[in-house]
Amino acid sequence: MILLWLILVLLIGGLLAWLAGPRHPLWSRWVSLASLGVDLALALALWVEAPGGVDLSRGGPWVATLTWSWIPTFGINFHLAADGLSILMTMLTLVLGIASVLASWTEIRERVGFFHFNLLWSLAGTLGVFLAFDLFLFFFFWEVMLVPMYFLIALWGHERRIYAAIKFFLFTQGSGLFMLIAILGLVFAHHSATGTYTFDYFDLLGTRLAPHLAMWLMLGFFFAFAVKLPAVPFHTWLPDAHTEAPTAGSVILAGVLLKTGAYGLIRFVVPLFPEAAHRFAPVAMALGVVGILYGAMLAFAQRDLKRLVAYSSISHLGFVLLGVFAWNLLALQGAVMQMVAHGLTTGALFIMVGAIQERLHTRDMGRMGALWHAMPRMGAVGLFLAVASLGLPGLANFVGEFLTLLGSYRVSVPLTVTATVGLVAATVYALILVQKVFHGRPREHWEAADLGARAMAVMLTLIALVVWLGVYPQPVLNTAHPALSAALTPPARVALSTGAAP
Repeated sequence: MILLWLILVLLIGGLLAWLAGPRHPLWSRWVSLASLGVDLALALALWVEAPGGVDLSRGGPWVATLTWSWIPTFGINFHLAADGLSILMTMLTLVLGIASVLASWTEIRERVGFFHFNLLWSLAGTLGVFLAFDLFLFFFFWEVMLVPMYFLIALWGHERRIYAAIKFFLFTQGSGLFMLIAILGLVFAHHSATGTYTFDYFDLLGTRLAPHLAMWLMLGFFFAFAVKLPAVPFHTWLPDAHTEAPTAGSVILAGVLLKTGAYGLIRFVVPLFPEAAHRFAPVAMALGVVGILYGAMLAFAQRDLKRLVAYSSISHLGFVLLGVFAWNLLALQGAVMQMVAHGLTTGALFIMVGAIQERLHTRDMGRMGALWHAMPRMGAVGLFLAVASLGLPGLANFVGEFLTLLGSYRVSVPLTVTATVGLVAATVYALILVQKVFHGRPREHWEAADLGARAMAVMLTLIALVVWLGVYPQPVLNTAHPALSAALTPPARVALSTGAAP
């Protein structure tokens, strides 16, 4: 039941926050914070129970499961499960959710209750994505998390918020339809082979498919997840959505929603279609390398501070795509570590950008300069996040990128060598950010308040996590190891380990 409560607490908290908003906006904020705090405590309890290894004879890496019959005629169940990968993504979601509520404490002043309702329901949908193991239920949660994010951008965004919200919705909904078609195709293929309708993930593992059908179905899933990641050339919605979203929306979008695409690649694309994914791997890895270089170059060219951080996300998540399709334990560990590290550092960067925009009412780096003198705490935080983002050894991003490159080197030396150029490019745009915003000569006279106690508490917490996981990444690696090792086993063995038919 703990898995169900992880979702219900946020759904109920969102409704209570909406109802409390008209009475007093502060109540809405505290209700949201309390809901996320309760969920974080539940997730920590799951993390403590996470196994340290894989024992297929005892059910594999699953910490908790919940299965209720939902629509038995079509083999649809309310099936939730959690392993180390799900727990890590759940923890990341809740930590960044708390950071988002605190970061928007003074930024959001209109329709505060409805804002927190959409924020919590988007997070609830995201948790559902990470915990659902019935493909119909997975698609349901996939849609649930998108609609509230549309409202967050459209109602509380900046100048071109309607354009950005519609573009975000069309890209994500359109790609989601391809995934729905692929899900139905897989279900019908399984029915043709076994005579049984089922949407259960474990039943569908190892389904015998004709090679051409497996490739088309795999591409349906891949397209949906590549758009959400986003991978080049499916990325064009991301800079606009990030730029126009409120701070909390940008944090959740970059730190959490993008990770659903990476999670889907690891959880569904390769395990469900191993042969097709193996044939497609050179193309996918090449797209990852293109994303690393293309995102870095476009980040280098930006004047808008928020767009710079947005394009840097495309570059960093290219490493995830590279690592997933290298499909060995080192590369997958690197991909998961990069997902966590990117969520923490980029989430903190968007909070910093939001704080700067709230104080200066601009994101144009051409108007900034020498802000360190006016806001020394902001400058120190910005410098740390910039060097963390470029992958300084001893910080979490370095571990993720290094492991990914080690794993991909075993598969393709040319692609790995090319991907390392992205590390050099990241250094350039990170240092440009620091120079243009915090150093140099002042281009305009700014008298702005520095980061306050609440914002500094959020920043220091995220910084501490980045340092901790950079110096001692074992908590993430040990937690993810059982799930990743199980994913690398043949589908039939995984299905048998869960008691499902292969």
